[in-house]
Amino acid sequence: MNILLDASPARLQATTHYPCVVGQLLTPLTNYRNWGGVFAMDNGGFSGFDGAAFRRLLARQETHKAECLFVAAPDIVGNARRTCEAFSHWYDEIHTWPLALVAQDGLENLPIPWHLIKAIFIGGSTEWKVSNAAADIVRAAKIMDKYVHVGRVNEVRRFRHFARLGADTCDGSGLSRFSDEKLGALSVGVTEGEHMPLFQKAVNATGANP
Repeated sequence: MNILLDASPARLQATTHYPCVVGQLLTPLTNYRNWGGVFAMDNGGFSGFDGAAFRRLLARQETHKAECLFVAAPDIVGNARRTCEAFSHWYDEIHTWPLALVAQDGLENLPIPWHLIKAIFIGGSTEWKVSNAAADIVRAAKIMDKYVHVGRVNEVRRFRHFARLGADTCDGSGLSRFSDEKLGALSVGVTEGEHMPLFQKAVNATGANP
């Protein structure tokens, strides 16, 4: 599993020699400039969704759409049913982007619009995120060739859990604050000897050297 950092372009450029760091996560909250390589966009809902700020973020990144892995559609933290309603409400406005449905508590009991999404973004409460229900959604997504991103991964144990499930990328405020030494240790300890298809994609897209 690889990492998308919610960080400045300078920070990203300084960490791309670590195999686990492959791109940038843009949010309406931190509002960093696009670093020019592989990236994805979150909607900022965990801290309080701002529709106008989300629209501005999408508009600024329109010329970079080809490098975008996914856009997390607006969601309601901890409530899958309301999140699916929000997804339906926003779909017509944002469907030209590669969309991710944010998986929230209870999604295991609802139909997932797989045909409308490119990715699943594992959100939800801490308890639900590491539940068997969330793990099954990851497994189903991979069976259907969907991209899987995991939010709020701030410890190695959780990183390893989702890496074993086959998730593609993760983010976390703790990861963004990791020192270069810690990122290097994570790369060696978690990714050594593993196939890293997204890393190869990132290299090809950005021209960066590992």
